[in-house]
Amino acid sequence: MEKFNKVAQITLLFWLMKIIATTLGETFGDFISMTLNYGYAVSLGITAVSFVVVLIIQVRIKKYIPVIYWLVIIATTTLGTEISDFIDRSLHIGYTGGSILLLGCLGGTLTLWFRKFKNLKVFPIDDRSKEIYYWIAILFSNSLGTAFGDYLSDVVGLSYLEGAFITSGVIILVILLHYVSQINEILLFWLAFIFTRPFGATFGDFLTKPNSKGGLDLGTLPASIVSFCLLSILILIVHFQLMKQKETKTNNSS
Repeated sequence: MEKFNKVAQITLLFWLMKIIATTLGETFGDFISMTLNYGYAVSLGITAVSFVVVLIIQVRIKKYIPVIYWLVIIATTTLGTEISDFIDRSLHIGYTGGSILLLGCLGGTLTLWFRKFKNLKVFPIDDRSKEIYYWIAILFSNSLGTAFGDYLSDVVGLSYLEGAFITSGVIILVILLHYVSQINEILLFWLAFIFTRPFGATFGDFLTKPNSKGGLDLGTLPASIVSFCLLSILILIVHFQLMKQKETKTNNSS
């Protein structure tokens, strides 16, 4: 039986969409827990159910559909926000302890993935069980990125822009290492994936937090709407790219 890839290819557009999805996850997660005042436990439940629903749809489809794939990414970033906040504010483990805990969870997931498939390749993904590992690892990496971003602002005491500058510096370093070093590409991918989360999260905080805390005080809902619209435009671009590639492939084979 022919297998079909289920996930996005890693390109510059992918990373741009990941950052915007991260910002959306941060602002929308805060909208549920803080603006709507549902609290961290209830918000965690709401976002967990949403994640499971879109993940089931993603796993059951037979090919890569951009809108479904990015809905799952958004769900992992939103749920990651609630997991990080729940660990810190409900379990009182703190962002330092939470970062260490989530790093261990991510490391454990990647270890089990490698033991089963003997590799950690993130593209293509055409096996259902490998896809489950892929999404669990993404969920933990987004949760870790959230906790680390909050660690920079709440524990280290950096402003939101300072935190964004530091995480963007790490991302730029990873990009440079990709081109000038022989460091394993899979390791660089997960480093970039983790650090794009706090970069987007700190930018989301910068948009929504009050002026007294160094933010622009735009509100969680307006910031979420803007991020959603930007991401929707990019999803449409990816969709048309895929259609064009399919049309080109059909013409070449005829």
